Amino acid sequence: MIRRSGEEPVIIEYLKNPPTKKDLKELLKTMGAKPRDILREKAAPYEELGLAEAKWSDDQLLDFMIENPILINRPIVKTPLGVRLCRPSEKVLDILSNTDIGAFTKEDGEVVLPKAKK
Repeated sequence: MIRRSGEEPVIIEYLKNPPTKKDLKELLKTMGAKPRDILREKAAPYEELGLAEAKWSDDQLLDFMIENPILINRPIVKTPLGVRLCRPSEKVLDILSNTDIGAFTKEDGEVVLPKAKK
């Protein structure tokens, strides 16, 4: 969807090159989100570490994500219009300047019909 909008994404392979704690804090601040909002619950370490428990501070959750990058939900997309966790993928349309990309078929076969921005 990003490429169809005319932009070339910069893809960061976060498992190979995890973001720093500072980077994650900046992304979250821009998103207006908390660490728990981007915490991937389906990753094995989530249950093993007991991260569903409310006892963990935001700072501690960030530490867990830095130590175990698989815990960072993705994709997080940053454009001049904002930063979003784009799950489902069509959430990216909210932060693309050009949404006139035509019908888009997702990997699961679902067809997305974006509306042009006014």
